[in-house]
Amino acid sequence: MEWLNYHHLRYFWTVAREGSLARAAEKLRISQPSISEQIHELESALGEPLFRREGRKNVLTDAGQIVYGYAGEIFALGSELLNAVGQRSSARTLRLYVGVADSFPKLVTNEILKPVFSMSQPVHVICREGKMMDLVSQLATHRLDIILSDEPAPSNVNVKVFNHPLGETGTTFCAEKTLARSLKGRFPKSLHQAPALLPAENTPFRRTLENWFRELQIQPRVVAEFEDLALMKVMAAEGRGFIAVPSLAIRDAVDHYQFAIIGHADPCKVQFHAVTAERRMTHAAVALITETVRRKLDPI
Repeated sequence: MEWLNYHHLRYFWTVAREGSLARAAEKLRISQPSISEQIHELESALGEPLFRREGRKNVLTDAGQIVYGYAGEIFALGSELLNAVGQRSSARTLRLYVGVADSFPKLVTNEILKPVFSMSQPVHVICREGKMMDLVSQLATHRLDIILSDEPAPSNVNVKVFNHPLGETGTTFCAEKTLARSLKGRFPKSLHQAPALLPAENTPFRRTLENWFRELQIQPRVVAEFEDLALMKVMAAEGRGFIAVPSLAIRDAVDHYQFAIIGHADPCKVQFHAVTAERRMTHAAVALITETVRRKLDPI
C-alpha cells in the first residue's frame, strides 16, 4: 500500500473510540452505511479485518488494536502540528512513550521520570502500564520508546530487544506513624509476626523480600497482597500494616502518604532495568533518564 487514506483512518478511529457505529455517525455527522463502507475500504487496503462480531457488538481484532494505537498517535501529532504552526512554537514538543511493568513501583516511576520534565525542550509523556510481554510487543512495533521494569525482558521473547541495567537500591520499611513507632525499636526483628502488606507473589520485589525475611528468620503476618502497589500504600496509610519501599523513592512515600520510617535494609536489593528496541539510546529523553537514574543507584 503506497498511500494511506486518512479519512478512512479517522472514521475507523472514531468508531473504535466511541464504541459503536451509531455514536460515531452522530459525532461525525455522517450516515452509518457511509462509515461502514469506508472502514471496509481501509480493511481492504490493509489486508486485515479491523473489527469482529461478538454477539451484537463489534470489537477490535489484534490488527485493529495495532491500527487504533497508531491512529491515536497520528491524530495527536497532527493536532500538535496545528498548534505548533499556530503558535509559531520555537521548539517541537518531544513525545516520550513509556511502558511500565505492572510490578514496577509507581513512586520509582515518578522518580525516574522527574528529569524529563526539566528538559529545555517541551516533552509530552505517555505512560502505559501492563504485563511485560504485552509491553515488549508494543516496543517491537515502535509504540513505546522504553520499558521500565524490575527485571530484564525474558530471553524467550520472539522479538529483538535490549536490556539496560539501571542499577539497584536497598529497601526501606515504613508504616503509618503509630504502627511505625511500635516496630522501630527492635528492627528488623520487630517485623516478625507484625502485620504486613506485601506485593503480589511471584513478582521480583516479593521474591527479594521473601529471601531477606528467610535469611533473618522473620515471618511477618501477611494481611494483604497487592498487584497494585499504589493501592497497597493507600491501605498502609490507614495503619493496616507495614510496607517495603525501594529506598530510591522513600522520600516521596513519606511526603505523599505521611509514613514514618521503621528501618533501612540495604542488603535487600531492588533492581531496575530499562528495555529498548535499540542497543544505543538515541531518544533524548530516554538517554537523559537512564543517565540520571544510574547516578542515583548502585551498579548491578
